[in-house]
Amino acid sequence: MSQALAHIDGRPIGPGQPPYVVAEMSGNHNGELGRALDLISAAADAGADAVKIQTYTADTITLDHDGPGFRIEGGLWDGRRLHELYAEAHTPWDWHAPMFEHARKAGVTLFSSPFDFTAVDLLESLGAPAYKIASFELVDLPLIRRCAATGRPLVMSTGMASPAEIAEAVEAARGAGAKDLIVLHCTSAYPAPMSSMNLATLPDMAARFGVLAGLSDHTLGTAASVAAVALGACFIEKHFTLSRADGGVDSAFSLEPAELAELVSSCRGAWEALGGVAYGPGEAEAGNAGMRRSLYVSASVRKGEVLTAANIRSVRPGHGLAPRHYDAVLGRRATRDIPFGEPLDWSMVEGGEAG
Repeated sequence: MSQALAHIDGRPIGPGQPPYVVAEMSGNHNGELGRALDLISAAADAGADAVKIQTYTADTITLDHDGPGFRIEGGLWDGRRLHELYAEAHTPWDWHAPMFEHARKAGVTLFSSPFDFTAVDLLESLGAPAYKIASFELVDLPLIRRCAATGRPLVMSTGMASPAEIAEAVEAARGAGAKDLIVLHCTSAYPAPMSSMNLATLPDMAARFGVLAGLSDHTLGTAASVAAVALGACFIEKHFTLSRADGGVDSAFSLEPAELAELVSSCRGAWEALGGVAYGPGEAEAGNAGMRRSLYVSASVRKGEVLTAANIRSVRPGHGLAPRHYDAVLGRRATRDIPFGEPLDWSMVEGGEAG
C-alpha cells in the first residue's frame, strides 16, 4: 500500500499534486553569506518550492586525517582531502538563523540535511520544517531515527543503496515515528551520466517500499527530472548556483537561475500533461471536431440519380455523414436534387439509414 500525501511547510506532496521542486544550495554559496541569501532569493524567483542546505562542519562529518580513504580519488574532487573539502563547502552554523529568516521573507521554504545529532538540535531550535537524509548517510540508522523522532517530514536519498538497505532505513524511520516520508531515487555520481539514471526504478520503489518516490538529480540539464515526473516522481531535487562561471564545489553540475525556472516550468508542465486516462474528444479539441472528414456531394446529383464514387467523396469538413457509411450509400439513389458541395445526410438517400 502506498503512503498518503506528505506535507512540508503546509504544501501537500504526492498523487494529485504538482511536483515539489527543491533547489539544493550545498556549498554553492562559496563561503559568502550574502551569496547564500541571494541564492535563496533567486530560487524563490524561479518558482522553486524550497531551498535545501546542509548542516555540518568538517569535524562533524569526517576526521582531520590524511590516511587511506580520507583523500578523494577520481571524479570532480580528485585529490582533495575530505576535511579540507568539507571545511570549504560547509554552511556556517551562525548563518542558519539569517538564512531561515530570509527564506520566510522571500516566501520559500528552507530546510536542511543534518549530518549529526548536534545539527538536528540546531535545526530544531530554528523550527526547520523538514529533514533530508543524504545518500551517504542512509546507512546511519541512529541519525535517521533522531530526525524521525522530531515528527518532522523526512526525505531520504538512496544513492548506492541496496533494496535491503533502503528497507532498513524506511523501517528505522517509520519505527521512530516518521509519517511524512519521501524516498528519492539517486545516482551518487557528480555529474551523473544519463545512462546511469535507471528512472524506471521510481515506480518500483514506490510500490516496493510503500513510499512517495522522488528524484535527487545530479545529471546535467533538466531532461532526467522531467522524465522522472512522467514516471510519477512527486519530489525533484536539483543543485543550484547563481553562475557556474563563479566556481564552487558543486557548480559544475548545478543549474543557473534561468535553468531552474525552466526546470520548475517543465516539471509542472509534465505533471499537468499526465492527467488521467481519457479518450476524445476532450474540451480542448471541441473546436476542431468540425474539421474531421465526412461525406459530401462532389458533383451535382439529380433526383433519382445513383450515388457513386464520382459524385460522393469523403472530405473535410465534418458536417456530413460519417465516412463509415460510404459503402452503404454507394449504389443508392438520391431522394432530391443535391447541389455540389452539400454535406450528405440520410434524408437525401433513398431508403434512409434503415435501408
